[in-house]
Amino acid sequence: MAWKFSGKKEVYVEIAERYENYITLGIIKSGNKLPSVRRAAEDCGVNPNTVARAYELLEKKGIIKTLPKKGIYVSYGESSVISENDACLDALRELKKKGITLEQIMSAVNEIYKGESTDD
Repeated sequence: MAWKFSGKKEVYVEIAERYENYITLGIIKSGNKLPSVRRAAEDCGVNPNTVARAYELLEKKGIIKTLPKKGIYVSYGESSVISENDACLDALRELKKKGITLEQIMSAVNEIYKGESTDD
């Protein structure tokens, strides 16, 4: 059965908000796997691209996390340290893809953290 939409907002925003509500209310818990984009599109009665946009919005908010070849999982409520570490790793992977060398990265890190101790 297709979901009902109000039409007051973009459909992908309504889908994202509905999933976000389910997650924040604990109906869908941290660590739970969400349906695939295709499956959710069938459930909602919309195009898969619409669900993909909704999931992208939730991922930008840090509510869900896509694990390549494994699926889409709820990450809401996880330790922010883990999320910050993941964000740092993602940023470094992006720099590597763009051709930034380790030496360039280390030089930038040394400049930013100049004078700070690593003994914390």
